[in-house]
Amino acid sequence: MGEPTNFHLFNEGIKVVSNCPVCSARYQNNRALVIQEKQDAHLVYLKCRRCQTAVLAVILTNSLGVSSVGLVTDLGCDEVLRYKDAKPLSTDDVIDVHQLLTKEDLLALVS
Repeated sequence: MGEPTNFHLFNEGIKVVSNCPVCSARYQNNRALVIQEKQDAHLVYLKCRRCQTAVLAVILTNSLGVSSVGLVTDLGCDEVLRYKDAKPLSTDDVIDVHQLLTKEDLLALVS
């Protein structure tokens, strides 16, 4: 998918995700960016103009209406684009990192 686009559902008057979950500031609807669209689902990136908190929201539209779920994130829009199709972490990946972090010579690795 190319560059994110403005979210058109806001232009139709639908108030799906309207306030920041951290500071309650109202989102500027024209700043919501669609990261990905699949059929009636939209992955949308919002960033609060007041506190700079970012939210990733999945917005679904169907014959019953509109529903959404949001997740507060520290990722920037460019990072979401970079990692959205990345391979999921495996159990082995987590164990490898744990073993690395518990080594006594970890300081030498990061120096």
